[in-house]
Amino acid sequence: MSTRRTRPAPRPPEGTPPRTELARQARAVLADAVRIAHWAAGAPAPVPGSAAPLATQALERAATALELSPAQVRAGWDRARLAGLIELHGDTARPGWRLRAWDRDDSAVLRGWVALFDAWSLVHAAPEGIETGAVAEAVEAVPQVLSLLQLSAGPVAVPALLDLLAQRIAELQEERCEVPYGAGRAATESTPATGRPAPAPDRSADLDALLLDWALEGLAAVGALTLGNGHATLTPLGNWAVWVKLEQICVAAQSPAGNIEQSAADMLLGCARLTPGPARAEYRAWLAARTVGSAVAELLAVARGEDALLRGLAFEALRVVGAPAEPEVRAVVTHPSLRPYALLWLAEYEGADPDDAQEILSREEATWLWVDTAAAVADHGETGLLVRHLDSAVQGTVPALLDEVRAVGHPRTVQVLVALAAAHPDPALAKAVRRAAFQVHTGGA
Repeated sequence: MSTRRTRPAPRPPEGTPPRTELARQARAVLADAVRIAHWAAGAPAPVPGSAAPLATQALERAATALELSPAQVRAGWDRARLAGLIELHGDTARPGWRLRAWDRDDSAVLRGWVALFDAWSLVHAAPEGIETGAVAEAVEAVPQVLSLLQLSAGPVAVPALLDLLAQRIAELQEERCEVPYGAGRAATESTPATGRPAPAPDRSADLDALLLDWALEGLAAVGALTLGNGHATLTPLGNWAVWVKLEQICVAAQSPAGNIEQSAADMLLGCARLTPGPARAEYRAWLAARTVGSAVAELLAVARGEDALLRGLAFEALRVVGAPAEPEVRAVVTHPSLRPYALLWLAEYEGADPDDAQEILSREEATWLWVDTAAAVADHGETGLLVRHLDSAVQGTVPALLDEVRAVGHPRTVQVLVALAAAHPDPALAKAVRRAAFQVHTGGA
């Protein structure tokens, strides 16, 4: 029996509104972004866009159509991209999956707002002239500020927040053995009167104050807090978001198999022999310790590799991710080795019964998937599983399966057939499978 202790997940803060009310507030924050996304979806011609601001001509069209200022359109466009309401495909913008679910799915709305909340530092540009490293440290220190705001359950004076931010930045610099920004400049400045070097004032306090103002304004811009006269207060949305982040940390701390800090490949290998329930718990813990975007990217990178077992497990983990992974999964449908997995994932995401989802695959795709799954079994499973895998082929007969396996062009075809021939107890069938392996290897008919 395991003696591992798990940390209880934090309870939602007292007075937290119901999800329907939180979703209403999130919709209000993103109202202009939704209007712009709907405008882009209904535009008579594709809307050109990029990771940079909306193209000038489209910006003018949107401002006229929506009766918004160009500045409002730019801000709404950026929020729509960051919240997943708009997706960029090359140089063309298209409506995202969250826009389709916006009016009916409170969970999609809240996930969209949390994505915006996570990107607050992109919504509100950092002050000019500040070194990138200083900005990065402030962003890394902000969670401490948010935690203090939540624990206080009310307004917190800006000086108290500044003390905490400065302390956290100093800790980060000490951990990295860095010299604080502003230090070491005493010998570089001189007085106009004498021309002699004069000590430069320590600007770190002013810099921290400037960074705190920027952070508070950025968090206010996404609806996470409100600013008063010398104090800041979390909004109900901000309070809820901080609680969600704490809950994710606690979930991550409860990883049953201890794979949270592993790479995606090592985590998936650690889950290979778990039953579905514990494996999903491990996937959730691993995902909770990462941003959705980086986790999905890492899982898909593993899926593109040569290990067929990891490919299948990566898509199982992506099923736990759910809707936020949909754009990335849809984008890999054109990748030959991922196409069958992606099509099945999308079919289940769109509501198909898993037992019926196979019907969306063409015969060739189903055969390719059969070979890929057989490769996973041959590499990591038992010989008996490989023999039983024959029953899952769509062809119905071994001769028909061998004909189509030879034609499908899977890179592991020869190895799979050789392993199957070695494992099968029927000498005649094993001989036919070996002959097929030889033909594929030599390019014969």
